Amino acid sequence: MWAYNSVFYQIYPIGFCGAPRENDGVTVNRISKLGDWAEHLEKLGVDAIYLSPIFESDRHGYDTRDYRKVDCRLGTNEDFAAVCKTLHEHGIRIVLDGVFNHVGRGFWAFRDVQEKKWDSPYKDWFHINFDGNSGYNDGFWYDGWEGHYELVKLNLRNPAVAQHIFDCIRGWVDEFDIDGLRLDVAYCLDHGFLYNLRKFCDGLKPEFFLIGELLHGDYNQFVNPDKLHSCTNYECYKGLYSSLNSMNLFEITHSLMRQFGPEQWTLYKGKHLLSFVDNHDVTRAASILTNRAHLPVLYGMLFGMPGIPCVYYGSEWGAEGRKENGSDDSLRPSFDAPQWNELTDWIAALAKAHKSSKALLNGSFRHVLLTNHQAIWERESEGERVLVAINASGDTFHAHFNANAGCATDLITGKYHDFGGGSELPPYSVAYWRVQ
Repeated sequence: MWAYNSVFYQIYPIGFCGAPRENDGVTVNRISKLGDWAEHLEKLGVDAIYLSPIFESDRHGYDTRDYRKVDCRLGTNEDFAAVCKTLHEHGIRIVLDGVFNHVGRGFWAFRDVQEKKWDSPYKDWFHINFDGNSGYNDGFWYDGWEGHYELVKLNLRNPAVAQHIFDCIRGWVDEFDIDGLRLDVAYCLDHGFLYNLRKFCDGLKPEFFLIGELLHGDYNQFVNPDKLHSCTNYECYKGLYSSLNSMNLFEITHSLMRQFGPEQWTLYKGKHLLSFVDNHDVTRAASILTNRAHLPVLYGMLFGMPGIPCVYYGSEWGAEGRKENGSDDSLRPSFDAPQWNELTDWIAALAKAHKSSKALLNGSFRHVLLTNHQAIWERESEGERVLVAINASGDTFHAHFNANAGCATDLITGKYHDFGGGSELPPYSVAYWRVQ
């Protein structure tokens, strides 16, 4: 599967393109800005772009009005097709947000129910009780997502609903040549629907990638040969930044051992989960870290751990943004143009090293040294062995451990490394040593 060997990049298009927060009904080609960033993404080492919702919605994209039409605030279907062509020409695959658990109140089928009530042919597309009423005085009660009644829950067990969604997905492949879907709130989706979706997508396009938004719990219930290829690794998301803020690398290392370690009870060995340090829903890495010097260390850990690394737009140069008072606006800004600095250079180097190593892409995981401030992780695959050496301290650390080798090459710098007499780890550093 191509995605397992890729570096992902996430963009929230409505914010990224500077579109109005409310759907004003005015069609403006803002989506072409994505194509303008293609060279930046290619230089950064990005292989795939995951786009948060782009289809016609009431407000923020997750309240869909029509799966068949690009949001007018972003442009037209033709505008987006041109963007997809540009991205593909730069070797960048496209994964769209599939928001299938719920729709907005402006969704065309729900509006028909509002108008015709019992007589609507779409009344069974939702979870409706005509003996009740809604907070919007619709004259009927309906199920909303987690109490948010501006988000109307779809009845995915209705074959007509599933068929409509599948028809739309086929249209996205035909019109935009997309390469996969990220399923919003996948933990809420009916498992029968997921099973049928996987069968449909397997026959739609070779290696069509399905990744689900999962928070906690057993990811194996969703990530398996019958349903999803991958999911978001929220379990390790907190551990990445929290280990640095608390200066306790035991936290993230033990989480990774639980997920991918050598023991028989390991949960997700051999699976490729999407790993990240921030996204459109959480405070950016540069704002959540208490020590900004840890930013390069954080990304070094991200690209060195098992999984598919994903970078959120703007964070590659250290953009800040906090989730405050339940508002996500500061997390989803519009930047005039991409920026490039030392952090961006570092992430590009990490992406290149990650993709050059079978061990980092697909290797096993264990730790060979672990203190509160330092860790050395071992990744191994197909005869290649890489040691990920981490020093979160502001002081040089002299590491004594059994490397079971005499020398190595740093995948990031290309420098020769001799293990004789131990290894010095510079302050705030990460190294990827390919053992000879």
